[in-house]
Amino acid sequence: MSCPKRRPYTIFAPPSLCSSELVCTTLDHDSTDMLLDKWLEHRSPGQDAYHDWFRDLRDRKHAAQNPHKKQIVAWNKGEFVPENMFCKTVDTGRLIPMDRTWTTHVYHHKSLTDRKLSMMPVVFTMLPELMLLRGMHDGGCDDIYIIVTDLKKQEMDDVTAYFQLYLMAKYHRCPCLPQIDLTLRGILYEKHPRFVALFSHQTSSYSQIFFTHRDYVPDPDIFYDYPTGCPNPCCTEDCELIRFPRRGVSAAAILPIVNKKGRRRRFRRKEMCNWIECDVCFERLVAADGAEESFSVDGSEGSSIGGVFDEHVEAEIDEGARLSYGQVCGRCKLVRYCSEQHQRLDWSEHKRVCVKASG
Repeated sequence: MSCPKRRPYTIFAPPSLCSSELVCTTLDHDSTDMLLDKWLEHRSPGQDAYHDWFRDLRDRKHAAQNPHKKQIVAWNKGEFVPENMFCKTVDTGRLIPMDRTWTTHVYHHKSLTDRKLSMMPVVFTMLPELMLLRGMHDGGCDDIYIIVTDLKKQEMDDVTAYFQLYLMAKYHRCPCLPQIDLTLRGILYEKHPRFVALFSHQTSSYSQIFFTHRDYVPDPDIFYDYPTGCPNPCCTEDCELIRFPRRGVSAAAILPIVNKKGRRRRFRRKEMCNWIECDVCFERLVAADGAEESFSVDGSEGSSIGGVFDEHVEAEIDEGARLSYGQVCGRCKLVRYCSEQHQRLDWSEHKRVCVKASG
């Protein structure tokens, strides 16, 4: 499908990426795989802040104490690779590995293309943050958008404040950053992403992540000590190369997205069967005696599966991982299934993170 004719950016026209003068460079899934492999080459225990942060997650009990928490990050078994690191998605409640790649769309000035500069270093710089944010969503993050700028620290502060305050004015234009303004609005208007990254090449500046809803922001109970990305191990300042919201919503850059009626965008969180190909959706209800009951969306009560599995199932699934209350994994108590069959189908993946819940 051909792109519509380019038109000038005015207050009378809706935002369009075709009107932007920034060039888009696309890095496909294979490029992301290559960058992840390169990133993992430099991760070693005791010498890398990201490796140590994931390792420390094993000593925390967030998941075991509150299995219904909207966000969970877990690395319980195996080597330090994305296949063994799991994240609970905020949109479907599934606990799935972070090895899912994505397509990155990098918007930048045409001078970078003329100088034949690659956009891979831009993605590589933000790779751990992008991997986590991608893992937090079951859908809507197959494509990630980055806008490359040359903004200094104070300019980035001003741009962040501008978008947070004035984005509600749908066609409002800021004359000091017309192309960044137009491109960001075009991405929001046409692509509806979960977040957009604003990257700065300035070494004294930082890169900002704009979220389109407060529920997409990382949980501060998990990310309060997430690495800042500063390459200086002796640094005593609270400097951040990437403004990853370690303190939650209070420190996050959330865009005030509204619809045509001026209402804020609504986000409905679901809890679905953990098998990735299943469409069954649950909602949790608390009975009068405090015991948890499970119901599907059509109102039918979840069946209680008693006894033991068939002999061939017992050989595949470890003792203690069988279903309780018909849907909850009896070992880790972090995921739910609609049937024994779907638990069996998901076991080859779930066994990499399934450990007995403490307490």
